[in-house]
Amino acid sequence: MKPLVAAFTLSALALPAQAQDRLSLMLDWFVNPNHAPIILAQELGYFADAGLEVDIATPSDPNAPPRMAAAGRVDLAISYQPQLHLSRHDDLPLRRVGTLISTPLTCLAVLADSPAQDFADLAGGRIGFAVAGVQEVMLDAMLAHHGLAPDDVEQINIGWSISPALMAGQVDGVIGAFRNFELNQLQIEGTEGRCFYPEAEGVPAYDELIYVANPENMDADAVARFLDATAQAVNFILNQPDRAWELFASTAPELQSDLNTMAWADTWARFATRPAALDAGRYARFESFLAERGATAGGLAVEDLALDVSAGAP
Repeated sequence: MKPLVAAFTLSALALPAQAQDRLSLMLDWFVNPNHAPIILAQELGYFADAGLEVDIATPSDPNAPPRMAAAGRVDLAISYQPQLHLSRHDDLPLRRVGTLISTPLTCLAVLADSPAQDFADLAGGRIGFAVAGVQEVMLDAMLAHHGLAPDDVEQINIGWSISPALMAGQVDGVIGAFRNFELNQLQIEGTEGRCFYPEAEGVPAYDELIYVANPENMDADAVARFLDATAQAVNFILNQPDRAWELFASTAPELQSDLNTMAWADTWARFATRPAALDAGRYARFESFLAERGATAGGLAVEDLALDVSAGAP
């Protein structure tokens, strides 16, 4: 999957006559089933009911959204909990202010007929990664969980060529594959894949997709209303997943693909039902994990990483 070359903004529904607070949101990628609560909150009028006009855009560079939020160019951006820790250690003024998907979605994918039936069987093999940094740290931790060292596998940067690299035999496995996309892409191409899950292989559980903002210039009340509206959309999805898919897919022709249809089935149950709620222990544990692995200096308190705007955070 490749990001769109140009960002676009989804048109909002007709708004009530009273003044609306405007929020800008930059997605992490092109619109896909991961973003359904946002799009449905727009389409079903939940943002308008909350007194919000939300401008939704996609990035030309998927690494840009957190930097744009930090610089105040957008009010909110979608990012990833592991990336947030690295961003904070790079002094980006960001905080997690909400959760979109509260379970890990990435994994180390191999072909179903791979001889690696157990993770330790990957020793001596070639492992691809899409993004340097966190994915390498996670791979090293998974290896250590089985008594292996980083140099027990050959690590190869394959960019975003995840499914093709596996199918072509360029690598024996790929860390960073999305369970709801790459495995389905392999199936569409006539190949079966399977996953080794980081949270079962020595990596602490983490929030996959989160909303980040610069606390110095965010409107906490508007953000709280945004999260309440997306929570309404999640309830709609959980109660009527088939109807929710129909509405979501109808918003853009490119969503009506076999891949997105299959991804929806693997995604809708994972949305955070309480997007504002903060699991402080989860952020503390992952901060300690990165420090123990030598990826960061550690030492960031939870309040330096995440806020609960529903509790009146500044």
